[in-house]
Amino acid sequence: MAEKRSYGRSKAGVELTDEVLERMAPEAETGLDVAKLRRRPGRPTIGSSRAETLPVRLDPELRRALDERAVTERTTVSDVVRKALRRYLKVS
Repeated sequence: MAEKRSYGRSKAGVELTDEVLERMAPEAETGLDVAKLRRRPGRPTIGSSRAETLPVRLDPELRRALDERAVTERTTVSDVVRKALRRYLKVS
């Protein structure tokens, strides 16, 4: 009797044996049906369109104050920065 060879496991935990891979091969060769893919949630949108990352240098005292404010308000540092910029620039 031949030994069952394993190529690891799928994300779902299915053991990838020769038999399993043989069953999966026809679908892989014909192409992936995009309609069957499960949509994964991404980051929520901020404002009217996709948000942009903006690296900024902060001195240690300003960073410490920013971190403390975020903890006090039970929010993120990014949210504190966005709120502060909106107030300063008078943008709603």
